[in-house]
Amino acid sequence: MNKGSAAAVADSAIYEKLLSSIGSRDALVGIVGLGYVGLPLAVTATNAGFGVIGFDIDAQRVAKVNRGETVIKHIDGALLGDAIAKGKFEATADFARLAEVDAILICVPTPLTRHREPDLSFVVATARSVAGSLRAGQLVVLESTTYPGTTDEVLRPILEEGGLKSGQDFFLAFSPEREDPGNPDFGTSTIPKVVGGDGAHALELANTLYGALVTKTVPVSSAATAEAVKLTENIFRAVNIALVNELKVVYEAMGIDVWEVIDAAKTKPFGFMPFYPGPGLGGHCIPIDPFYLTWKAREYEISTRFVELAGEINTAMPQRVVSQLARAMDSRLKRGLNGARILVLGIAYKKNVDDMRESPSLRLIELLEERGAVTAYHDPHIAQIPPTREHAPLTGRRSVDLTAQEVAAYDAVLIATDHDTVDYALVVDNAKLVVDTRNACARRDLPNTNVVKA
Repeated sequence: MNKGSAAAVADSAIYEKLLSSIGSRDALVGIVGLGYVGLPLAVTATNAGFGVIGFDIDAQRVAKVNRGETVIKHIDGALLGDAIAKGKFEATADFARLAEVDAILICVPTPLTRHREPDLSFVVATARSVAGSLRAGQLVVLESTTYPGTTDEVLRPILEEGGLKSGQDFFLAFSPEREDPGNPDFGTSTIPKVVGGDGAHALELANTLYGALVTKTVPVSSAATAEAVKLTENIFRAVNIALVNELKVVYEAMGIDVWEVIDAAKTKPFGFMPFYPGPGLGGHCIPIDPFYLTWKAREYEISTRFVELAGEINTAMPQRVVSQLARAMDSRLKRGLNGARILVLGIAYKKNVDDMRESPSLRLIELLEERGAVTAYHDPHIAQIPPTREHAPLTGRRSVDLTAQEVAAYDAVLIATDHDTVDYALVVDNAKLVVDTRNACARRDLPNTNVVKA
């Protein structure tokens, strides 16, 4: 038997053994990153019958998870605690233990640099940790949103530095996370999973694993295609949000309420999908993903003008909201922002979650304070602002109580996030001025004599 045939036999044996262990749910799953993506995935995997080891660099988070404490509010703590009690799940900060697992699912952040370019430092650091313990017969899947080519061009070379080869000794795939924190209708197990692999064996292994976790998988031809799918989904949203933000500005000048327009337009049963304006984009995907594609497109000397324009419109929205607030105060209260007390209602990037990544509220507070305002915030889901990369001076600020006396003490209340549990009637009844960026007051049929939409 020649060397090539021997390698093929070894490859087949390794593949068949791993496929069998995944199919029988005997495979041990490792999940790197126990945040808004990794922790729900860990719970889903344990529910499906797999043993799971969760890896995270934050030792405090690891300790809390192992105690069964809720570190993310919308995660079912009872399910997590039950998995821990049954010995199906444990968390660790010891990345050498990656050698113990059969499948490694990487769920780490992919933010932007200050220059709006991809920051793959978390992916690269994780890849090096995996490479240090990589053994034959493991499946490695990247879930972090990134530009097409990352799995092949960045992840694979690092993993192969030790001599093992993708498709022969280990198997590499990409399957983008599709989490929507706080969505009551769809969770990790009920959202179809797109899967692309580095070769047919990698695709089959990843597809089999995720097929055991979710209701439906969507295999595609390559990891790069799967990477492009995730970017396309979020660019679609970013562009359409930019469109309604621009329409809002136009219709506002015409004396037309864009919210009323959208509510009427969405009654059309075909050809229209409602998107809504806001004070800016937030979350871990929509404000970031378009820039991953525009950066990669420059490598091919292609200009993504449409996508970049949408980014400019959405990025400008916090500044516009502050300007509208200033005009409303000038016309209704006969005073400017300098020295004014402003209560920002909602610090999370979307309603009903404790997730404040890329939240436009942080930028709104900065802009208000740059103009001399004194700000405070109330958020029923976020008691204290945690450390952030871009807004360090805001770290540690605490949510104030929402009482009639507290609301009345401010010159204006700026509704930035429309949490359902907020008493908007109390706000409207006691505030001197309410500037509503989410149409929260109108949706509740509250008096509008002191409410301005922005």
